[in-house]
Amino acid sequence: MSTAIVTGSPPVGSSLEEDLRSLGFGVRVAADAAAVTTELAAVPADERVAVVDARFVGHVHALRLALTDPRFPAAAVEGALTARPEARAALTRAATGAALPDDGPEAALPDALAHRLEAEGVALHRPDLGVLVATVPADADIRAKAEADVRSVDDEAVRLRSAVKSRDGFFTTFFISPYSRYLARWCARRGLTPNQVTTASLLTALIAAGCAATGTRPGFVAAGVLLLFSFVLDCTDGQLARYSLRYSTLGAWLDATFDRAKEYAYYAGLAVGAARGGGTDDVWALALGAMVLQTCRHVVDFSFNEANHDAAANTSPTAALSDRLDSVGWTVWARRMIVLPIGERWAMIAVLTALTTPRVVFCALLIGCALAACYTTAGRVLRSLTRKARRTDRAARALADLADSGPLAQLASRTLGRTMAAGTYSAPYWALLGTAALFVWPLVAHSVGTWRAVPQAVVYAILAGVAVAHPLKGPLDWLVPPVFRAAEYGMILALAATSGAPGALPAAFGLVAAVAYHHYDTVYRIRGGTGAPPHWLVRAIGGHEGRILAVSIAAALWHDQGFTIALTVLATAIALTVLIESIRFWVSSGAPAVHDESGEPA
Repeated sequence: MSTAIVTGSPPVGSSLEEDLRSLGFGVRVAADAAAVTTELAAVPADERVAVVDARFVGHVHALRLALTDPRFPAAAVEGALTARPEARAALTRAATGAALPDDGPEAALPDALAHRLEAEGVALHRPDLGVLVATVPADADIRAKAEADVRSVDDEAVRLRSAVKSRDGFFTTFFISPYSRYLARWCARRGLTPNQVTTASLLTALIAAGCAATGTRPGFVAAGVLLLFSFVLDCTDGQLARYSLRYSTLGAWLDATFDRAKEYAYYAGLAVGAARGGGTDDVWALALGAMVLQTCRHVVDFSFNEANHDAAANTSPTAALSDRLDSVGWTVWARRMIVLPIGERWAMIAVLTALTTPRVVFCALLIGCALAACYTTAGRVLRSLTRKARRTDRAARALADLADSGPLAQLASRTLGRTMAAGTYSAPYWALLGTAALFVWPLVAHSVGTWRAVPQAVVYAILAGVAVAHPLKGPLDWLVPPVFRAAEYGMILALAATSGAPGALPAAFGLVAAVAYHHYDTVYRIRGGTGAPPHWLVRAIGGHEGRILAVSIAAALWHDQGFTIALTVLATAIALTVLIESIRFWVSSGAPAVHDESGEPA
């Protein structure tokens, strides 16, 4: 429930109270500032409250943007102010005049309260209204002009346009959003929530995966069509959230995790379909390779952004060139397409599924993602080497959390790592050296999956600890988490592929999926400002180095079906542990309602 307090007397013919009720507000009237204080005290403390000048003239959507967005504790436009429960105390102090003296009778009371809140240090959100009108006219002539301006702009058309991300991929912008926005409005008018549409998108993708698993041509065609429809729903849920301003903590979690669940379930369906169609387990290796590459790409994106989003003196010639290219015609779309964002990627997967075989799908996906990874990583390395930036303690903590170091690496960090000097590039150097020790010698000596490879896993754990022994503030320290992800996922893939154990690759696919979920969950907790998962959880699932050692020992200790069973048990244990903690956190923690508005490709 929400309450709006209208101050003063509305002009004859004003529809303000009707507009506020259409936005879900109960309306109270207060003649002056003293009456506003009384009405504020009467509104329950757990309710959102708004204060609106009775002379307000503007679009309903302007009021919606200012008064109903759940992501901000307080927000305002001219003549209207809102406060969620967490900002109610500050609003009450402002209304009683405790913060500043009276602002005078000529000022609109909501504007005076907004100034007082800002003076008290409250972060007041002021939405960008664009062509929308929100004003408190000083006389009849100005009011008549403002009302004419309101009539000249179709706020529903503005609302529909703003439901679409301002920056998105080529396929999404030109082939999905032109009609998905209308589907979002249709859903809003029927009371459907973004979370329900998100769930429908997941179910559609799972049905598509089931169709692909049949291994028949009609099944593959149906899978491709359903995958595209799932993507339409995936776009619709975000557009519905923006259209209706129905953001939520649970919605942020569902939107962040379901995309990966859909994509990886579809990979599994293709691999099962290939096997049922007479293929071999090597398609599972391709599916796992695609999942590993795609996840590592995302970790590069996340780590780079976390390392630099609040860096001081954050400039570089490479970044300046990128900004210039982003303002020049065709290069904008070429650069967005080359990174193979989710729209282009799913369209490619859907078309190739319908027309070719799962093996062709995965080969094309691996080639496309590899080229995209090289392009984005090279550009970010150049930016990092050419910019002069001072990274913050917060960025260093975020990178350390993304590293996902377990007990073995932490022990090495506290002992051997503290004795090593911290150089400019020492962290990525030790991470890369540990990864080389993990892969190069076992592959050269053909000792993968034997006891001779276990010492290399121990060496990796030690060097991984040395890499994170000092704060990760170097120019290339953001490479440490993706290097660790590539090492862990790649080792699981290598051990399963070389073991020859029946079902080892599908079990390894499940294990990597469970671990990847934990890593994505870590990213989105940090993005939401709530910090990484608790340390006990990281210790309980071993950290990246502990899991590598455990899988290496399992490969040496058990062969054939025993290794498959070990991978399955490990995958199940990790999945249950991280899912239970993740669901508990996102459902009950009270984390902020965040939503991805960056337009960054997923």
